[in-house]
Amino acid sequence: MSRVIDRNTERKKKKLRIKYKIRGTKDRPRLCVYKSLNHIYAQLIDDENSVTVVSASTLDLDLRDKVKGSNVNSAQIVGESIAKKAIEKGLRKVVFDRNGYIYHGKVKALADSARKAGLKF
Repeated sequence: MSRVIDRNTERKKKKLRIKYKIRGTKDRPRLCVYKSLNHIYAQLIDDENSVTVVSASTLDLDLRDKVKGSNVNSAQIVGESIAKKAIEKGLRKVVFDRNGYIYHGKVKALADSARKAGLKF
């Protein structure tokens, strides 16, 4: 019998394997990336207090006119946006959580643009 592999199920397995290795703190929050078919989301999360410190996505009102769908260019814009918001809050160091996705394409573009904008991880 052949086994049908569901990509989302495999991603969730990867996510669980690294769940306890990556933790966000108040001084160094976790930059979590999520991508759907239509949008890209990024959050800075303090896991000690279970609080989202900063978030950015393609749904933000100030980014809606700049982005067109869920592509690499949109990911770069979201990465720059979250970096600017984090620096305004006084956060420069973060822990990157790719959320089980392969570090490629949109995820890599978001990470690289956040690094260019001033975040260190």
